[in-house]
Amino acid sequence: MNETQEPEATDTPDRAVTTEEAPEADPRLAELDSLRDRHLRLAAEFDNYRKRTDRERTESGTRAQAQLVERLLDPLDDLQRFAHQDPAKSSPAALLEAAQAVERKLLRALENVGLEPVKAEGTPFDPTIHEAITTVATEKKKEDNLIADVFQAGYLFKGTLVRPARVRVKRYEG
Repeated sequence: MNETQEPEATDTPDRAVTTEEAPEADPRLAELDSLRDRHLRLAAEFDNYRKRTDRERTESGTRAQAQLVERLLDPLDDLQRFAHQDPAKSSPAALLEAAQAVERKLLRALENVGLEPVKAEGTPFDPTIHEAITTVATEKKKEDNLIADVFQAGYLFKGTLVRPARVRVKRYEG
């Protein structure tokens, strides 16, 4: 090489280095960029999925509530007709019969969506579905721990306890 000659430049300012020209560093950077991009896309997709499932869950709950309300409208209509009766024009027996009919219709509508009454009177006390309010003495040992009276009915909804039956339990005091 001559002192007057300049060394040949490998990079000129008007030409950019491409990934093919610098193989030792750029493939790793390209892979890192690709992985970062993939990670960001997956994170965004997951966020969209989470938002969509939350929205669908909310909409599903709203639809289920609307279906229940729709089933309760007929008994509500009957109850409103019953409540607006002139007691002077209706006999007590007719009013009682109307109230019982509304009760049956309402229970039937609720049973159709999964409500079931808790079995109580005459059955053994079960603290998982019964709530003992008080006890009453019994002379018979075989009646010990049996339910004597039901103060308030209990209900299960599709197998899940909604409200325990409030009961009086017999206790043998031999």
